Amino acid sequence: MRRTVCLAYGVACYAIFFATFLYLIAFLANFMVPKGIDDGVPSATGAAVLINFALMALFGVQHSVMARPAFKRRLEAFLPESIERSTFVLAASVALIILYWQWRPLPQLIWDAESPVAQAALWGLLLAGFGIVLLSTFVIDHFDLFGLRQVWLGLVGRVYTHPPFQVTYFYKFIRHPIYLGLLLGFWGTPRMTLGHLLFAIGMSGYILVGVQYEERDLEMFLGETYRRYKQRVPMLIPAVGKPHETVKPRPGAADSFGH
Repeated sequence: MRRTVCLAYGVACYAIFFATFLYLIAFLANFMVPKGIDDGVPSATGAAVLINFALMALFGVQHSVMARPAFKRRLEAFLPESIERSTFVLAASVALIILYWQWRPLPQLIWDAESPVAQAALWGLLLAGFGIVLLSTFVIDHFDLFGLRQVWLGLVGRVYTHPPFQVTYFYKFIRHPIYLGLLLGFWGTPRMTLGHLLFAIGMSGYILVGVQYEERDLEMFLGETYRRYKQRVPMLIPAVGKPHETVKPRPGAADSFGH
């Protein structure tokens, strides 16, 4: 009975995550959602900036704290090990849902691309970015990353082991393609308002800080294997030319919402 409940919990957490991920794309595009990033009644600029930064900080703190190995070990003392990842995914999704709900629009225009070619290119950048995010999760193991593999193994009574990670596809050219995809998605818009710019700056800043902690955790977990990988493959700007040789670390010990 307990294993079945854990499986149902994991599936529910995954469903909430996937809906939240799709909403993020529509939220940034102001497309067919109850509230986009530029929707709502504008409030005083200073108050809106403070509230929006607080919402991004809530997501950043949740993400950074819960992604650390020490916190995971403490969480496993209270929860079944099989749902630790699902709980992280649920908490990250709830933090984003709160951000969507309470986000204050700042409609002042920063740029507005009028050329159809420029508009298509910028929309393409957004879609390509989130496409890279989704595809990269399958390269490293989508179902493990979002907790479904863990609850399934718990249901059938098998011991969880970290899946091996082949450095293939995007990972031959860049160490963090998920973060790169998110950056492209955050900035790819033909109509940039002050509110969208604030979101892009805040979330990009979080990625640039958070990736340093993730790299530290990966080095602690993988040791020399990851240090050699770092020497061959750049962090966020893809290497061009000849692909780097394949190495075999495992997926990131510090995997967060995207990675």
